[in-house]
Amino acid sequence: MNKTSWLNLLLAVALVILSIKITFLDKDGKTETTAETEAVNASGSVIDNIMTRTSIRAYQDLDVSEETVDTLLRAAMAAPSAGNKQPWHFVVIRDKATLNTISENLNTMKMAKDAPLAIVVCGDLNKTFPDEGVGYWVQDASAATENLLLAAHSMGLGAVWCGIYPLSERVAFLKNLLKLPENIVPLNVIPIGYPDEKPDPKDKWNEENVHFETWN
Repeated sequence: MNKTSWLNLLLAVALVILSIKITFLDKDGKTETTAETEAVNASGSVIDNIMTRTSIRAYQDLDVSEETVDTLLRAAMAAPSAGNKQPWHFVVIRDKATLNTISENLNTMKMAKDAPLAIVVCGDLNKTFPDEGVGYWVQDASAATENLLLAAHSMGLGAVWCGIYPLSERVAFLKNLLKLPENIVPLNVIPIGYPDEKPDPKDKWNEENVHFETWN
């Protein structure tokens, strides 16, 4: 085979290889195999974040930046809500006097005094459904709360869900403390900070709580 024939053969092989690469490249220049692998890795990270989140009640003496808080709130507001009503409001508390007052008056929230901040998740009764549907705000604000907790964990923060609603005494106390309008109901208080403890995640799986098709 002469030199010209060899060159033509090599050129043909190169074109075949190039066409195969183009066929398997996606629009971002990644191979399908790489894209699939990244999707699996990403989903694994999400599941790991869910499974390893724990309630944190001890915090380091470190500030949490405004940018980080903004990200937490954006994550919270990315939650689903019934009819897309989005009946949530968030009160960010950094004032030490307010955090101390919460700690002193709500016995399950002693950790608030040591947290650099707390976020109170509230529901807006004017932004939910009427009549029997009014209670959907609780589900919506709870979904936002879980988003916030998971976002905090993914960013190296610790947080804990401290319930307010439906205990009327707690609701009244917080409404008065934060000067909340009549239509705004505090669902919970979430102290947030960089963890100063490392509790093991709890395995809450219980197959007895799973039912298929009907209860029995």
